[in-house]
Amino acid sequence: MARMQAAVVERPDEGLRMMEVARPEPGPGEVLIRVAACGVCHSDLHIVDGDWGTPPKLPLIPGHEVTGHVAALGAGVSGIAIGDAVGVPWMAHACGRCAWCQAGMETICEAGGATGFSRDGGYAEYMLAEAAFVARLPADADLVAIAPILCAGVTTWRGLKRSEARAGEHVAIVGAGGLGHVAIQYARAMGLRPVAVDVSPARLDHALTLGAEAVVDAAAGDPVAGVQAATGGGAHAAIVTATAPAAFEQAIAMTRPGGTTVFIGLPGGERDAIRVSIARISNWERSIRGSNVGTRRDLQEAVDFALRGHVRAEVTPLPFARIDEALARLRRGEVTGRLVLTMGR
Repeated sequence: MARMQAAVVERPDEGLRMMEVARPEPGPGEVLIRVAACGVCHSDLHIVDGDWGTPPKLPLIPGHEVTGHVAALGAGVSGIAIGDAVGVPWMAHACGRCAWCQAGMETICEAGGATGFSRDGGYAEYMLAEAAFVARLPADADLVAIAPILCAGVTTWRGLKRSEARAGEHVAIVGAGGLGHVAIQYARAMGLRPVAVDVSPARLDHALTLGAEAVVDAAAGDPVAGVQAATGGGAHAAIVTATAPAAFEQAIAMTRPGGTTVFIGLPGGERDAIRVSIARISNWERSIRGSNVGTRRDLQEAVDFALRGHVRAEVTPLPFARIDEALARLRRGEVTGRLVLTMGR
């Protein structure tokens, strides 16, 4: 049986173990992908560190911002060929039959699965994916540069759409890091007026180069007052890509009456709760919405923006063997854009 190298979680909160495992074989409807690159997401950190408890699958190979080439086809697969360039996102599959799927909300299908969480992901030389849920990429795509779009890109794109903000309106991007720096670019491409909020002066300076109309240093003063001043009374929408509970609470207050706050960032463990003023929501008809990564349609739209040059993730490539270093840098908050593991081929 063929073997491959993989970074494996055997038990939560015990880190990753680099080891040799059996190379999987594609079943019906699946493709085997030779991994070229895999982005490192904060969700991976939650999984490895045990912040989300025990994953549905153990042992587990994490990683859900995967690009590569199809190496083998399972039975019944059509419309895709060996050698094709593809991307694999967080959403691994959905049933396609339930009320949510039929309403275009396959992101909340109860029978759905997640790459690198409920099934093995891309921290390996090869991985399996359902053919119907991979993103098709052109042969000349930069597979390292496009990898973060498969999570950070589609997640922020869907979040902005769910905010229902219109061209010309202000949107506060709360957190200008791995997700936020991409959200700023999508907002600009949509004709919105992004205001970046962060505690890092370096990230805020970077946000200005990406098209943020204004920036607010949340560590230097009241971020709510800062956004209200920058937008003339409050943002029409706020997209929270940060993970600190205070950021979610402040984001709601950053919006003007009738505004919408979209929760994207995911705190870990006991931090997964906030306090919300009922009067502030009800009296001023504000809305709070959740947004869970993106559907297949969202994915192809997000990828298309990137392929046409409207959005570009700032990536720092690292060899796959340096995965522990990548996670450590993410834990320390040292990453401005996105780290991407490369398989060295």
